[in-house]
Amino acid sequence: MNLDLQGKRAIVCGSTQGIGKAAARQLALMGADITLVARNEKVLQEVLKDLFNDGQNHGYLCADFSQPEALGELAESFVRGNGPVHILVNNTGGPAGGPISQAGISAFRDTFEKHLVCNHLLARACLPGMQEAGYGRILNVISTSVKQPIPGLGVSNTIRAAVAGWAKTLSREVARHGITVNNVLPGATNTSRLTQLIDAKAKKSGKAFNEVARGMTAEIPAARFAEAEEIGNAIGFLASPAAAYINGVSLPVDGGRTACY
Repeated sequence: MNLDLQGKRAIVCGSTQGIGKAAARQLALMGADITLVARNEKVLQEVLKDLFNDGQNHGYLCADFSQPEALGELAESFVRGNGPVHILVNNTGGPAGGPISQAGISAFRDTFEKHLVCNHLLARACLPGMQEAGYGRILNVISTSVKQPIPGLGVSNTIRAAVAGWAKTLSREVARHGITVNNVLPGATNTSRLTQLIDAKAKKSGKAFNEVARGMTAEIPAARFAEAEEIGNAIGFLASPAAAYINGVSLPVDGGRTACY
């Protein structure tokens, strides 16, 4: 099985923590040159130092996903100056929880821009180089909610589904160029995002944090939360030459929690 990414350049968004960081580390281990993308330059520099490096050319871009046009321009400038990007990992934090009936319009607009619009601008910047190279992997870290909506995450459920529709459409347009577009759907994963969600549920229900966490793991056949590295492993495989014929799928990595096929 060919998992070698030597000579491939990867942009990994949201890569200073959690799943994004785990994905960057996995892709670096597989030989790719990594460009980290996040807002906090100090943390970007710290993560950069920790990446596996066997003569690879790693770097970072400091960007704010609340400014999509600036992000798109930065990505286009990067490609012009550095050559093709072969792997794009679209990943950014989800919106605050809450019932959809109480969501304000601004929450939908903000989340739509940070997720779908930013994904699209980054993909547009990278696609010409992918087509020229005959190799491209666009991977979107979204949520199992695209298969089964998650109660209490109304805005997230809505926008994640929009991203999945965008990705499926794009996958059919670019496949003939050797480019795949796939979604990775993490289940409950040990990240700061999960901690925030459990804390919010605990405060709302009056239950202890650990009690809420136990209730959540009880719904997972694997009886535990995922580790970020496990999601990173799935991303690494889908980014590899071995996954060339996997295109347009939404892959749950959730310990079996999602009840549908």
